[in-house]
Amino acid sequence: MSKFKVLGRSMMALLLTLAISLIPVASGLMVMIYQHDYKLKETARVSLKEAIFSIDLSLNRLHDAALAAMPLAGSACETARTHLLKQIQDVRYLRALALAVDGRTYCDTLVPPSAQNRFSPDLEAPVQLIFDSPAAPNEVLVAYQLRDENLSVIASTSGLELRNELRAFQTGLVLLLEFGDFYIWADGDSRDPTRPSQSEFSMTGTSDKYGYTVKVGYPDGFAADERRHMLMQMLPSLTLIGIITGSIVYWGLFRQWRKAERTAAPKK
Repeated sequence: MSKFKVLGRSMMALLLTLAISLIPVASGLMVMIYQHDYKLKETARVSLKEAIFSIDLSLNRLHDAALAAMPLAGSACETARTHLLKQIQDVRYLRALALAVDGRTYCDTLVPPSAQNRFSPDLEAPVQLIFDSPAAPNEVLVAYQLRDENLSVIASTSGLELRNELRAFQTGLVLLLEFGDFYIWADGDSRDPTRPSQSEFSMTGTSDKYGYTVKVGYPDGFAADERRHMLMQMLPSLTLIGIITGSIVYWGLFRQWRKAERTAAPKK
């Protein structure tokens, strides 16, 4: 057999071996990337539902507090205030209670009755984020308003309560709650100069009970960083599989060619 033929056969065997060696590596990476992205998407979907469920439960406590105080609505503030303060003392979750008539707050446990603009009780949304409270200027308040004809009770809690609910989702997701034109998330709120990034696998859902919107998503570059980390972990194993596969193929080709050479050799 000529040297050129031997060299050509060796090059062909090498190229074929390399190509076959790459198949398990490439297919393995494709499958892992697909599974990884599917997992991120599924985590976002499940977290969205769980976040609505969790926040609804949190707001249910405000609803229950407002419902308990509703019999006091319309009564004199001097009479009602003592009972409202007692209710706040008994319920750790509560930050404040207020009574309103015809959309105007007249009795408030957090600020003097003269400060009428804290809860904006005339808005239609049942839940509001309050940033301009004179008694808590650096704090976000979450206010729930329960109405009964022209009477209403406003129960509020600290925004920290909702942030703690969002921080429980330790999956890399950024969860953001929108109440009308304002929003709050685990590490900030509407007073921040920019919104948090939620550009990857983003989803949106709305609470049927309280009307707020939940937006979930991973920050920009999160998926790429996760894939890179996964690649560093799995590439050595996939490379080893590729090498073993290529070696088996090369050895099989070598044996087949040797057998063919022996068969084609003239008998003496």
